[in-house]
Amino acid sequence: MSRPPHICTACNVIVPHSTRCACQIATQRARNKRHDRTRPTASQRGYGSAWRKARDLFLKINDRCAWPGCGALATVVDHIAAHKGDMRLFWDRSNWQPLCTSCHNSKKQRQERKA
Repeated sequence: MSRPPHICTACNVIVPHSTRCACQIATQRARNKRHDRTRPTASQRGYGSAWRKARDLFLKINDRCAWPGCGALATVVDHIAAHKGDMRLFWDRSNWQPLCTSCHNSKKQRQERKA
C-alpha cells in the first residue's frame, strides 16, 4: 500500500509522498548558500593539515564504526560532544569516536538534532 501524496504548504502543488516540492528545494539551497557565506572555512574551524594527520592516525588504530550494531569500516572521526569552536574539546581524543560515513551522516545527525 503506497502512501498518499501531500500538498506543498508554500505553493499548493501536489507532491508525491516522501519527496519535496521544487520550491522547498530552492528555498533550502538559498538558505544554505546564505549560511555558507558567513561560515568560516574548514581550515579556520580547525580541520587543517594537523587535523587530517591526527584523524588518519586515529582511524588506523580505530578502524571500525563505533555505532552500536554497525561495525563497518570507519571513515570519519566524530566529536562525541560538539566542540563548538572550543579547541581544547576539539583536540581531546577521549571525545573522538570512529564512525562510518553512513552512521555519521544519518544516525549521528538525527541524534544531534533531537538534543
